[in-house]
Amino acid sequence: MSSAWGLLLLAFPALYAGQLLRLRHAWQQLPVPELLPLPDNSDSVAGSELPIAPRFSVLVAARNEAANLPQLLADLAHQHLSAHQFEVIIADDHSTDNTAALLAAAARTAAFQLQIVRLAEVSGEVGVGKKAALQAALQQARAPWVVCTDADCRVGPDWLRAYATLLDDAGPDVHFVSGPVLLTGPDTLLQNLSGLEFAGLVGTGAAGIAAGTPTMCNGANLAYRRTAFEAVAGYAGNAHLPSGDDEFLLHKLHAAFPGSIRFLKHPAALVRTGGPPTLAALLRQRVRWASKWRHYRHPPSQRLAVLVLLANLAPTAGLLASVWQPALLPGAAAGLGLKLAADGWFLAPVLRFLGRRRWLSYAPLLQLAYAPYALLVGLAGLRGGYSWKGRRAG
Repeated sequence: MSSAWGLLLLAFPALYAGQLLRLRHAWQQLPVPELLPLPDNSDSVAGSELPIAPRFSVLVAARNEAANLPQLLADLAHQHLSAHQFEVIIADDHSTDNTAALLAAAARTAAFQLQIVRLAEVSGEVGVGKKAALQAALQQARAPWVVCTDADCRVGPDWLRAYATLLDDAGPDVHFVSGPVLLTGPDTLLQNLSGLEFAGLVGTGAAGIAAGTPTMCNGANLAYRRTAFEAVAGYAGNAHLPSGDDEFLLHKLHAAFPGSIRFLKHPAALVRTGGPPTLAALLRQRVRWASKWRHYRHPPSQRLAVLVLLANLAPTAGLLASVWQPALLPGAAAGLGLKLAADGWFLAPVLRFLGRRRWLSYAPLLQLAYAPYALLVGLAGLRGGYSWKGRRAG
């Protein structure tokens, strides 16, 4: 009987390893678009002329982001795209700090087209929260393509040019593009572990898109065609949920337009955002993300979430149970080793792309902590109660 349990403890990590092998292959097959050379006078926004680039509406939802917005606005001012080829619309979601005054001043001096939408001044039932803010901003958008990022993010000068290059190569059948995101922050144990976990999510999402089974993306870096958004009724059906402005839309567009999703695998497209500064902040963020899982109607995402959880819980439970049943130890140890090896094999090229290869050395420590962490976050997410941006949800 003990040997049968040992084999069962090994079964879930083995299935997990097989999945990661397929995902690594898909990651490696992702094309890297080659950006067109910049003209000599590309140092300023007005100096770059790229006739291939579509027009973009950059949407940003902001709530109490006065400390972060100046950096994002400066990054947008240095885009290697002429000012008439993109517009920026920032929706102020009832901020209580200096965000409104900062944005008003920026609108008068910005070197690009900048429009401010204040939810407190919008007539009608627009609601509150990120989806409401993005929806209000979208009502003012004029471009055929919408690009979304967050107010606390940093983008490079070729961020929009990378999107333009991919879309020019991809043609009219592409309706949604997911971009890479990197967690940044001080060189602390928490930052390194959370950054490594987040890199795994980014890599898994990208590989899933490459394999034709999109499961996840990040709202800090994505783009979609406005007509496609309208065709699937946008956020309808999940507008009441504080989280999920990214993945619910991804799933809806994949269902309506199979084969229309792409991942932008280019270093210039990388968006950087600060990681949670404390363990409590990290748990609140992850619980917020997990709270949308119970609303998923997307089987590939559900299967992947269950497989990841079982692949982590099974060997850990076996190690604990081996104190009373020593015969379980070989199976549990083998399962743990297989899981760790699969993680390292998958993460190595992802971390190389992100410029964070040193994070791979933290994989064993993350493995030990991940089972209780994932169980805690998953259960808290099912319960649904958390606070975010000074608001209580659930």
